[in-house]
Amino acid sequence: MSELPLDAYYDLTQIGEVAVSPAGDRVAFTATEHDQAADEAVSSLFVAPTDGSREPHRLTSASGASAPTWGPDGDRLAFVAARERDAERRVGWRDRDEDEADGEETESEGDEGDDEAEAAEGEAADDEPLGSGDEEPKPQVWVFDLALGGDARQVTERDEGVAGFDWAPDGDRLVIESRDPTDEESEYLDQVREEGGPIETTRLQHKVNGAGWTDDVTRYLFVVDLDDPESDPRRLDDAYGGGAFEDLAGMDPAWGPDGRIAFTSCRLDRPDDTTVRDLYAVSPDGGDAERLTGGDLSHGAPAWRPDGDEIATVASDPDDPPAPAEVYLVSESGGEVASLTADLDRTVARGGEPMWVDGAIYVRIADESSTRLARVETDGTVERAFEAQGRDRAMAGFDVADGGSTAVTVLSEPEDGSDLYAVDVADLDATGEPESFRRLTRVNESLVDEFSMPTAERVSWESDGWTLDGVCYHDPEVDPADGDHPLVVAIHGGPMSYDEPVFSFGHAALTSRGYLVFRPNYRGGTSRGREFTAELTGKWGTAEVDDIAAGVESLADRGWVDPDRVFGHGFSYGGIAQGFLVTQEPDLFAAAAPEHGIYDLRSAFGTDDTHVWLEAEFGLPWENPEAYDASTAVLDAGNIETPLLVMAGGEDWRCPSSQSEQLYVAARKQGVDAELVVYPDEHHNIGDPDRAIHRLEKILDWYETHDPAVEAEADEE
Repeated sequence: MSELPLDAYYDLTQIGEVAVSPAGDRVAFTATEHDQAADEAVSSLFVAPTDGSREPHRLTSASGASAPTWGPDGDRLAFVAARERDAERRVGWRDRDEDEADGEETESEGDEGDDEAEAAEGEAADDEPLGSGDEEPKPQVWVFDLALGGDARQVTERDEGVAGFDWAPDGDRLVIESRDPTDEESEYLDQVREEGGPIETTRLQHKVNGAGWTDDVTRYLFVVDLDDPESDPRRLDDAYGGGAFEDLAGMDPAWGPDGRIAFTSCRLDRPDDTTVRDLYAVSPDGGDAERLTGGDLSHGAPAWRPDGDEIATVASDPDDPPAPAEVYLVSESGGEVASLTADLDRTVARGGEPMWVDGAIYVRIADESSTRLARVETDGTVERAFEAQGRDRAMAGFDVADGGSTAVTVLSEPEDGSDLYAVDVADLDATGEPESFRRLTRVNESLVDEFSMPTAERVSWESDGWTLDGVCYHDPEVDPADGDHPLVVAIHGGPMSYDEPVFSFGHAALTSRGYLVFRPNYRGGTSRGREFTAELTGKWGTAEVDDIAAGVESLADRGWVDPDRVFGHGFSYGGIAQGFLVTQEPDLFAAAAPEHGIYDLRSAFGTDDTHVWLEAEFGLPWENPEAYDASTAVLDAGNIETPLLVMAGGEDWRCPSSQSEQLYVAARKQGVDAELVVYPDEHHNIGDPDRAIHRLEKILDWYETHDPAVEAEADEE
């Protein structure tokens, strides 16, 4: 068994957004690669035929791309990019063999693994943080004409960039979302960004992780005339945004078939004190926007029914944190707002968007520790679809165009990578794997051919009357039943999330070094209904501690692991859970590596960006201090005996680095071996590839340093 070299991280590619053309004959997608020399991640844009007749064709590489969206004619492809040129190729998994054959050096590429992707979720790419002094180009909309060929044409020029857009049904116009500062606001922004002036704010939501310090600049929708590039975009004055997390959520502009434009906004009296987002509709000619929903739910991802009389959204209840996100049907006339999946008791999966096909809605749901496809009828009937996925791989993406013949999904397989697959729409409900199911990409082929990727097995155990499940990864050459293997307990974030078998560089780095990797689906996660999620709501440090400890014990009882060689791992809530485990179960881990976590809930309130969420779950700290203290690990820090590698991002405003400092100092005060690693410029994510590799190096070294078996061998020598 050979170890996966950590610098192979640069040789990974991760598929991101997927967009199927209106006819279903082509798919556009983004893929994240890494420029090793510049230590940058680059998201490139590709197009491939969905019949699998040829390899994907690269469209961009020099400066990133996002939000690929086909025009209604299927020949034009719009996307968002902050770029000045695209003349030089910097990275390229598709061109590696050709470049090497020509004798050219090719920089290797990279990808964020499972923990890294989860950590990066929620980052805002469209707003420049205040105080950054960044003079890089702003994100703008660009359009490729694939029928005529040539490079993309820039079709917007907004000083504050473009955050979102959609095509008009006629294909002659775009609706874009962009900040529009007044003269006074522009002066303030210039002072902060260029001169390092003071941050001044009166907003309750004064900062947002990844977006920076917030301000009072209003977002509006604008209509862009593609046939008259010299004309100024027309602002729709009553189509403006608002809300605590607008910097992350955006306004979701969606141009309907009847001509009106749907968007989301919060216009309540205290928009920064809620996560409510209402659905509005406005004419592209301007005038008043009509509110279509009731001011009580957080709506997003609007999708117009093809005949234009209804809009599907995904919505959740801000006042009921464990309640599933559901698919709603909203009348365009502002009438009934009805949940179509209320009886399902399953949440829409993270990133799941409703898509209309032949009068029904396809959407990804979280179901029994799997992300799978469901078909939702407008009468509320829900059926699981796409049986071909199976239970041994995860659906990381899905797209289909109404009226098109082909759907495309991104499937993540532990041993074989994450890639695009196509299937005929007519076969989405087929039993078993249909003949039309075909693979379109092999973006990590050289990596998985050269190095062994881990095998994944689903495991189950009992805890407090619940039958729980998780995923155990191991090297293909390792038989867990041989016994006494070291175990890494990798705890998912959220906590409202779940683990399923996925392709992950981090997993492979661990399993190729002899570790088993255990990812437990503890109570408080999603995919098993509201009751399961509610077990942890407002009671951190309770059910998950019991469930994770019971899962480790069950693997030890099977004879798979050495109970003295168990190590903690996890990011965000995975870090938070480790804080509780090392204070409540001090003998569980030989060493732990909590990353980007919260360990003192009271001091987190107001210093992070989640005061709305914390209030919904725990109340206010001055009104319910007992609840905050009960869910604070550092108050039990006197029990810590476990060596701790505590890691944080210096600009993490989801889980501020001061939280990690508290845990670190508490351990060191008692003479416990501990190390603090802070990445100064990082948010609630992993970030630059060199730092991502450094992170893995630190974790692996920490485990080896505190491995009782390694210490015993050293003593014998």
